[in-house]
Amino acid sequence: MGQISRQLAARFQRTGEQRNLLRHKAKNVRESVQIPRDVKTIEQCVKSGMEPLHAAYVSMQNFVSLYSEAVSTLDECDPYYQIIVKAEDEYVPGYPPMSPVTTSYFTSWAYFDVRFGPDSETIGNCFLDTGSFLGVDGAMLEIARRFQESRMGIYEHQGMDGPRCLLRELVTGKEFKCHVSSGYMGKAGEIWYVRLCPPLFDLFDYHLVFTTPYILFNMTKDAWTAYLKKSVIGANDQAQALHDFLKYGPNPNHWNEFIFQAYHHHLSDAIFLAGLPDVRASLPHGSLSREP
Repeated sequence: MGQISRQLAARFQRTGEQRNLLRHKAKNVRESVQIPRDVKTIEQCVKSGMEPLHAAYVSMQNFVSLYSEAVSTLDECDPYYQIIVKAEDEYVPGYPPMSPVTTSYFTSWAYFDVRFGPDSETIGNCFLDTGSFLGVDGAMLEIARRFQESRMGIYEHQGMDGPRCLLRELVTGKEFKCHVSSGYMGKAGEIWYVRLCPPLFDLFDYHLVFTTPYILFNMTKDAWTAYLKKSVIGANDQAQALHDFLKYGPNPNHWNEFIFQAYHHHLSDAIFLAGLPDVRASLPHGSLSREP
């Protein structure tokens, strides 16, 4: 448990206000989106029309969103609050044409990838460390743990297996069968920048593409592979270094800025990005950089 989590846990033990607020809001969210709290009753989601694995992760994202709202304005989380407020002002998350930084991408980044405080915690880490003080059940904490461990990655589309997309990650070569939450199926050979969330509780045999796919076009697979390999040159553990680069970037807004600069066009279920992050001239909006 990091320093911020310890401070939050101490606060929750002193007062029940945050606990009661979170429980009340969470109950309203589950009822409004018709998502069951326990994945054991996932068949209820199927009847409501939502794909089950997607429903479980959406439920968790909503729950962590409420947690973030409850703690982000506390003194302990002020460093986090400053990062997120600035990023919201810069990138205005939503969907094109307003912004290519989608809500699903931005919130996942904000809750599970943005590190702050002396121990580089995330809101997801804090939720996992303090959830027991708020009465969060074990199943929800396990989904949160899987979400926290997930990251964005760059994959080559390998074709279809029935209704599932087959994606192979660049550099690692790992292959995944996936449900795409946006409904975009794409085609073999496309390069995707997406967040994959893993199966839960042995109930599924596929991963979830949680974010709307960013399709990386006009740069080859080899060019992207070379870029990723260059990012981990000199690392003792290159697999961990690649994970950290894709999840955290060299600075918090590195990947936000790439999406913003690289936007080219969009469909209702996919967004197309052009160029490489380290080749400014290749980016359609490269002159708009605001990275430190």
